[in-house]
Amino acid sequence: MPRTAPGDLVDLGRLRQYARFARARVTRIVEPGPGRVEPPCRHYQADDCGGCQLQHLAPASQLEAKRAIVGDALERIGRLQLSVPLPLTGSDWWTYRNRIALAVGPGRRHAGFHPLDQPGRVFPLEHCHLAVPPLMDLWRLLRPHLQLLPPDVEQLLLRVDRAGGRHLVVKARGEQAWSDGPRLGKSLEGAATIWWQPDGGAPRVVAGEREAFPATVFEQVNPGLGDMIREFALDQLGDLSLVHVWDLYAGVGETTDRLLARGATVESVELDRRAVEQGERRWRASRMEPEDSQRPEPSGAIRHVGKVEELVGGLRDPGAVITNPPRAGMERVTTAELIARRPARLVYVSCDPATLARDLGWLCGTLGPGGSYRVTALQPFDLFPQTAHVETVAVLEA
Repeated sequence: MPRTAPGDLVDLGRLRQYARFARARVTRIVEPGPGRVEPPCRHYQADDCGGCQLQHLAPASQLEAKRAIVGDALERIGRLQLSVPLPLTGSDWWTYRNRIALAVGPGRRHAGFHPLDQPGRVFPLEHCHLAVPPLMDLWRLLRPHLQLLPPDVEQLLLRVDRAGGRHLVVKARGEQAWSDGPRLGKSLEGAATIWWQPDGGAPRVVAGEREAFPATVFEQVNPGLGDMIREFALDQLGDLSLVHVWDLYAGVGETTDRLLARGATVESVELDRRAVEQGERRWRASRMEPEDSQRPEPSGAIRHVGKVEELVGGLRDPGAVITNPPRAGMERVTTAELIARRPARLVYVSCDPATLARDLGWLCGTLGPGGSYRVTALQPFDLFPQTAHVETVAVLEA
């Protein structure tokens, strides 16, 4: 039940009954449970902000809730009964997000998040307690100038890259030209590189540093804990000397680089060409080579650009695999290929317990014939404190 805590005694309203379940919202807390705390963010209560789901729970209660979410998905969806440890967490319960996406309200009068279960509404955001301070500094500069945004603006993406550069990506519904981009850049006093991304088009810089880091390339929104998860996942692969490894959904290639450093040969697959190019630039920069250098990648690395499900059948047989798919999980053709190739060890980094459970069910044979893997280790991570999202690393052996 949204906004409830274990042990709460509450009054409910807005009850909607379905064939196998019911939905309702809390109208009054009669008696709070022991894990309930007062949320520090005024938007959480006053605007029913949907960006967070667990601010009303103490840290220990949040971790227990996330362990239950993972365990329930594995049993209910994947038909797997596994012992789930408490999520590992970092030191930052607040101000950890280096990226936030804001919806724009009618007439560009305000921007913010959607209230819980109300995707058609947008409340005016004053301050987000999860965002890193440089993002909120940028937001304070931007708020008085929303009328300079294009009339068909749909979403604003505020981001801080690894080098500390700030970015504003303006996503529009159409392709109507935006002439006020440079003017907005001056109003922000150069505080950010401004990108304009029309519907179906590539993002382009309209103000600020022309050679900036591609602001729409995926990176973890909690980079410190993201690095911790990557190292944990790599450690689960064991000795990689001369082992051929697949790095699926490779992003900007940080995992590929770490695999090479551990002595593996690697084939990586990533759909976003800009992410692959960024990975190649970073590799060259780490060796102090010019970007136009004709020197090839190290012989142990082959970076493929495209969809995993379309390319996986043409990769060389792996001794190990690390896969980090998006929220939708892996396509069935990908899990079937993994079952057929039978790498000795597979590490699955998941951002969604439901699709993790489904894919593990296929790989382990609980959802159909063919799967012969067994889960030998499982570790959730609290990558997104104050929210119901949980990252999980599963280790499978053939």
